[in-house]
Amino acid sequence: MISKTTIDQVYETARVEEVIGDYVQLKKSGSNFKGLSPFTDERTPSFMVSPVKQIWKDFSSGKGGNVVAFLMEHEHFTYPEAIRYLAKKYNIEIEETERTDEEKEQANERESMYLVSDFAQKYFVDTLWDTEPGKAIGLTYFKERGFSDGTIRKFGLGYSLDEWQAFTDTALDKSYQLEFLEKTGLTIVKEQADGSSKKFDRFKGRVMFPIHSMSGRVLGFGGRILTNDKKAAKYLNSPESDIYHKSKVLYGIYFAKQAIAKEDNCYLVEGYTDVIQMHQRGVENVVSSSGTALTPEQIRLINRLTKNITVLFDGDAAGLRASLRGIDLILEQGMNVKVCSFPEGEDPDSFAKTNTYEDLVLYLEENAKDFIQFKTSLLAKESANDPIKRADTIRDIVNSISKIPDRIKKEVYIQECAKIMQISEEVLYNTLAQIDKKERTDAGKKLKQEQKAFEVVKNESVIEKVDVQYELERKIIEMLLLYGNQKQEFEDLVLKENEEGELALEPEVIETKVYQKVYLDLQEDEIELTNDNFRNIYYHLIGNLNEKEEFTINSFLSELDQEMVSEVSSILMEEERYVLHDWERKDIYPKEKGMGVAQLVGETILTLRCNLIKARIVELQGQTEGSSEDNSEVLEEIMNYLQLNKLLNAKLNRVLS
Repeated sequence: MISKTTIDQVYETARVEEVIGDYVQLKKSGSNFKGLSPFTDERTPSFMVSPVKQIWKDFSSGKGGNVVAFLMEHEHFTYPEAIRYLAKKYNIEIEETERTDEEKEQANERESMYLVSDFAQKYFVDTLWDTEPGKAIGLTYFKERGFSDGTIRKFGLGYSLDEWQAFTDTALDKSYQLEFLEKTGLTIVKEQADGSSKKFDRFKGRVMFPIHSMSGRVLGFGGRILTNDKKAAKYLNSPESDIYHKSKVLYGIYFAKQAIAKEDNCYLVEGYTDVIQMHQRGVENVVSSSGTALTPEQIRLINRLTKNITVLFDGDAAGLRASLRGIDLILEQGMNVKVCSFPEGEDPDSFAKTNTYEDLVLYLEENAKDFIQFKTSLLAKESANDPIKRADTIRDIVNSISKIPDRIKKEVYIQECAKIMQISEEVLYNTLAQIDKKERTDAGKKLKQEQKAFEVVKNESVIEKVDVQYELERKIIEMLLLYGNQKQEFEDLVLKENEEGELALEPEVIETKVYQKVYLDLQEDEIELTNDNFRNIYYHLIGNLNEKEEFTINSFLSELDQEMVSEVSSILMEEERYVLHDWERKDIYPKEKGMGVAQLVGETILTLRCNLIKARIVELQGQTEGSSEDNSEVLEEIMNYLQLNKLLNAKLNRVLS
């Protein structure tokens, strides 16, 4: 268990904008920050972070919450794991207790897989540094690659003994379950003919590269064999599992994320050692697709941190040609792409190893070409004296340009291509139009096929009815959160009989805190919030505001469960949706929150009263319908409610029909 004091310290210290800034590129927007949603594929920012309130809201997915909720949503942490991650990030001492065998058994499947992966990473590191084979084989290999002790430790590099069951036996001795050793792919289990099973280590005799998530969790491993065994693969990766999906992971992203956001550029390389060597040389904004073909999910990981990717290619022509396909994928995501190739026979690893930081940076700056220049120069060389090949090259380039979502960029690239390939812009625009038309036709056919698969109901328009009670209760929670502790002058209405014997509302001015006004008014009318979530939040809020001298949203959220945290964040950030539209640039200036608080509180409670009165009138009218009994008392009650409703609406400046 983590103590309440530690949890409070974590909430007080952790900054939501700093934590989320490790995963999403945030840009200032008034008093808030905005960025692209890390939960959906979008090109227009709909993700808002409020440093003042210490909460976030993703308007595209509907998710929201505090700093802990973000880690639980994005990294699939449990609550204790999120607290531990934040404590580590902010150097807060936290009481860690060794899990018992019983606790390990009770951990859920994903947690168990993370536990096993974490143990494996520590085991491979210990084997590298503390065993004779580890030092003689593994450490020697890394040293020969030019990696320093600090670099080896930073990336958690390790070694798996060249023995069939060394790791598996150690893990089982430590009470880790075979089920999860197999599911993570660390252990291979083969059933024998006699019904028994044989267990052996997947990464036997390999140097180990742990693969981390963006938050630093170990998801899987890459292992390189050091012998000349032609039957064994040179590199072996963990298989797909519940925690490791190759297409959604970039090697080195955990170590590179801050540098990528700071430099506003990401270098994309091919292998593990490319990443490590460049890091060691001082260029840290670099990641690798781990030997797999680049995927849209991997590109979107980078897209959260920067719009700019520089793809670094080895010097061989075959590799260049094969990697060009990934560029189109990057362009489709609306990103800016540059390409840099190294001299023949060199790769990022070897070049970084033999050059100083200054020389490496200078080379990257001078040789990084815009993708269109790179592609045209590369393909033009191959088709220089062949008109047919040249035509195919131009078509290939225009096809890449068609992937770009931004129309202005498209036009600029068409002009650039026309200049380099010495062809008229008109021809290129016509070709582009043909490609666009074909894509629209194909998309239309696909849509029709999808529509046939479903029964479509036509000409039925459903108008969603507004739940007035829900909206009013939501507004009450918002007022308490934003202004609960503020003192305001309220004009209270007291129902009195005037000289003519008629009921009238007379105003009385009182000064009190907003939460006291709301609480007493609802108590007086015996009003109970009908929505379960709002009712729970309401009583938590009233208790906090009444008991604590200084009420802060951050400390209040730390006491709620995650469902309520999400609800509160949605309420608080609703107003920020309009900040995304940047109305002031259009000379539209919305009224700021906090203006006329007393009026807002008074009108909300009056409107709630009116709504409840209307509901009561409808209920009473239902009692009289079809009834043959004497309804005079019910009718009198209805008339009294109608009169009160009229008075309240007059106070709200509403005209009743």
